[in-house]
Amino acid sequence: MTSITKNFSLEEMCRSNTARVKGLPNVPNAEQVNNLQQLCKNVLQPLRDHLGTPVVINSGFRSQAVNMAVGGAKNSQHTKGEAADIKCKDLPFAKQIYAWIMDNLKFDQLILERKGNAVWVHVSYRANGKNRQQAFNV
Repeated sequence: MTSITKNFSLEEMCRSNTARVKGLPNVPNAEQVNNLQQLCKNVLQPLRDHLGTPVVINSGFRSQAVNMAVGGAKNSQHTKGEAADIKCKDLPFAKQIYAWIMDNLKFDQLILERKGNAVWVHVSYRANGKNRQQAFNV
């Protein structure tokens, strides 16, 4: 296992059921790996340290093929290794994560998302430091 930070591995940041089921490659290049490292170092690990419990990633890196298969946005930050979707057990927990990231961390985009009973927090971070601090609740 390739460790990115104390609690996050490259493998978990690239895990994709869609890629596995459809036989699609989902391997980041060196720049995408660097972006994933910065996302974990600057957002996900500080969040994990704050919560004191595991942070489960629904979706991290997506190759273009995987992104198309899941219906992701054409220019999704997931394809650059700059974004992750954090699985949340319920809406109050998602709101807690969303608020803490907004109040304590640098990020590019922060989105509280819901679809049916599923709820997750999308967060992105740009390694180049040009983070917009855009927050949305959809």
